[in-house]
Amino acid sequence: MAMSKIKKGDTVKVIAGKDVGAEGKVLSVDKKNGKVLVEGVNVVKKHTKPSMANQDGGIVEKEALIDASNVMYVHKGKPTRIGFKMEKDKKVRFAKSTGEVID
Repeated sequence: MAMSKIKKGDTVKVIAGKDVGAEGKVLSVDKKNGKVLVEGVNVVKKHTKPSMANQDGGIVEKEALIDASNVMYVHKGKPTRIGFKMEKDKKVRFAKSTGEVID
C-alpha cells in the first residue's frame, strides 16, 4: 500500500473487527503493511521479562496495529471516505461526504 489516506494525528472510527464503533487518534501509520496504530483500540496484553526499564516485568497492556481498511476518517463527527484532488499545484485530501478540504 503505497499511498495512505489516513495520516498520523487523524481521528478515526473502527468499522470492522473486535473494537467496532470505537474512535481514537492515529498514533502511527505503517504504509508498507497498510496498518495503523489507534489510541485505545485493539489493546493486547504483552508478557514482559524484567529489564532495566521495567524492573518487575509482568503483564503490560498496549495498543496493537489494526488494518487501515478497518478504520474510517471522522470529519465533523461523522465517518467519511477520503479522496484526493489537485488544488492549484498541490494535492490535497478532501472528505467525500461534504467535499471540504481536510488539509
